[in-house]
Amino acid sequence: MILRTIYANGKDELEFWRFLRERGDENLRQAEYTVNEIIRRVQSEGDEAVRDCCLRFDGTCPAVFELSTEERRQAAAKASPELVRIMRKAADNIRAFHEKQLAQSYELRENGRVLGQLVRPLARVGLYVPGGTAAYPSSVLMNAVPAKLAGVKELVMVTPPKADGPSPNIMAAAEIAGVDRIFTVGGAQAVAALAFGTDSIPRCDKVVGPGNRFVATAKQLLYGTIDIDMIAGPSEILVVADDTADPAFVAADLLSQAEHDRQASAVLLCVSDGFAARVREELAKQLEALPRKEIAEASLSGYGALIVCPNVEQAVALSNLFAPEHLELSVENPEAWLEKVENAGSVFLGSYAPESLGDYLAGTNHVLPTGGTARFFSPLGVYDFVKRISYQSCTREAFALQGADVAAFAEAEGLQAHANAAKIRLD
Repeated sequence: MILRTIYANGKDELEFWRFLRERGDENLRQAEYTVNEIIRRVQSEGDEAVRDCCLRFDGTCPAVFELSTEERRQAAAKASPELVRIMRKAADNIRAFHEKQLAQSYELRENGRVLGQLVRPLARVGLYVPGGTAAYPSSVLMNAVPAKLAGVKELVMVTPPKADGPSPNIMAAAEIAGVDRIFTVGGAQAVAALAFGTDSIPRCDKVVGPGNRFVATAKQLLYGTIDIDMIAGPSEILVVADDTADPAFVAADLLSQAEHDRQASAVLLCVSDGFAARVREELAKQLEALPRKEIAEASLSGYGALIVCPNVEQAVALSNLFAPEHLELSVENPEAWLEKVENAGSVFLGSYAPESLGDYLAGTNHVLPTGGTARFFSPLGVYDFVKRISYQSCTREAFALQGADVAAFAEAEGLQAHANAAKIRLD
């Protein structure tokens, strides 16, 4: 296992950061030509293009895209009862956390003026669920529970067709979370179908959920035709650790991200060579027991790093520059350092809050900004499934007090008709 060691000097760590940022962009550029062609065909040919793409990319295509209630029920019944119990518990925790995000309409009344904001749920949202090695029922819960809390009227799931039928775990998660309709369609063609609508697949207002580079590229290209959650790149974790941390815990957490895929990034910011060496030893030992060893090893050697910093303060400052998807503060008194965190998708405090806790059971959302976009993006939440509508009214007397200012402002911008619309009410 080749894992680079970097000594923070204001240059080498920044070069590594730029290297990480570029890997996701290259993925999307490579897929763009193929995805543009798929989008064009689905827009013009509808279901026919979707079927053709399913056969071409998935090797199979169902006669009917939508699963019936009975098909869903039969598939969900095959899921492990123990997993179903855990998923119900996770859904309860997700619901409890996200209920606090519910926004309220409001109104201001003063001297004949009324100003207000309405909060309205999106009517129909599409949820993309991968069907290959990344068929994760946890993502169904993380996307669907906040959407239903927001009041989305119809939640439409799309997932690639499989020769042996739909995944029992995915179907069980969909039942728990309240997904309304499920279509066995995947890839960029599924995103395009949700954006434009076809005879079989309804048009949606937004599409959320993880996917491969073709799905991510389709979301990016169709943004504006349809709303999206975010452009998700390869997964990442950054651990800030001092010498009080447990090297075995830190290594395990780095590997928990490295096993996602070959382009995942696992980075440790520590404060001593000795600690970095102990983590390196633990990584080598724990890696041998992983079923996904080959993937994790490729991730660590390609995009992982042990970065030695002078102190925790500089490590946290460097973390803010990286703006990681997952940030673990494995340091003494982590709550005190939380105040210094400015950019991160989700933060895990102390030795007993591993990233996997947030992935599955804590209740916080695991749909997080990647590739440094935590500088301006937030975790998925209820607020992503609503829209806001403003309104205003004025009595005649109230307008008389401000109409002249409206006209003057409009004239200053060279918009005479705007000014006239105010003046005509003053005359």
